[in-house]
Amino acid sequence: MNPKQMLMLDGEDKILKHWQHGTNALVIDRKDISSKLLHKSPWPIEYPITFRSMTKRKEIWKCWETGRTFYYVDNGYIGNLMKRKVWYRVVKNNIQHTKPKPNMPSDRFDLLCKDAPYMTYGGFKQPSGNRLKNGPILLVTPSEKPCQFYKVDRDQWVQDTIRELRKYTTREIIVRDKGLRPDRIKDKSVAAQCFKEEVWALVTYQSMAALEAMHYGIPAFTMAPCCVDSVANKDLSRIEDPHYPSTDEFKNLLHYLAYCQYTVNEFSNGYALRLIEEMELYD
Repeated sequence: MNPKQMLMLDGEDKILKHWQHGTNALVIDRKDISSKLLHKSPWPIEYPITFRSMTKRKEIWKCWETGRTFYYVDNGYIGNLMKRKVWYRVVKNNIQHTKPKPNMPSDRFDLLCKDAPYMTYGGFKQPSGNRLKNGPILLVTPSEKPCQFYKVDRDQWVQDTIRELRKYTTREIIVRDKGLRPDRIKDKSVAAQCFKEEVWALVTYQSMAALEAMHYGIPAFTMAPCCVDSVANKDLSRIEDPHYPSTDEFKNLLHYLAYCQYTVNEFSNGYALRLIEEMELYD
């Protein structure tokens, strides 16, 4: 069942315009949801709202505080490593999906792989000889938006994380900042760096880099809730003996995430919202 009247912020956003078309969303002023001056929003709490980007952290916090349902739109999880973005995730009442449903069908992921063959999953890369076994740790720093959202100081987090890692390993630690999109796709992607540097494991706060590293076939460690929560490591003391999920478990995660992201056409025709609600694609 579709929700009651959908509200939306940023009526000029090119991506959200497609969502608006498919949901008949009513564009409202941002202050009507998050203003500190208003004790109560003029819009009934039963009306869900859609917005895009982590810059809407105040709106997210307010929705969590008041219990208003929200649909958070951001870049897709997988299949966007080429020049043009195709996929956009929609997360109900959160900013990433963290609890994949079991036994997900593979059809959407299979279709994605036809357009993005690099997404075909090759499984865990078993260390052999010196390859990978003696490789470095790739430390991917959080960018400004998640730092503000989670109230984390980037430099302090890097220092603290390296200090913690040094208790358990003497491996080289390579620090990678998120950078602009051209610095994160094609031959500059996380997977490409993992291949070139023969990386042992990736450590990050909650970056999508963890998913890229695990898709490449190496373990990842994450510190905050993210889309690989069900398969990633959390304890840095295990850096020399990390867990890696079974092929079936990780494939199911990929299948689930493929169902949680959509094209703008699927926004426009209302299919995205219908799929989210009918299949309960949320935590």
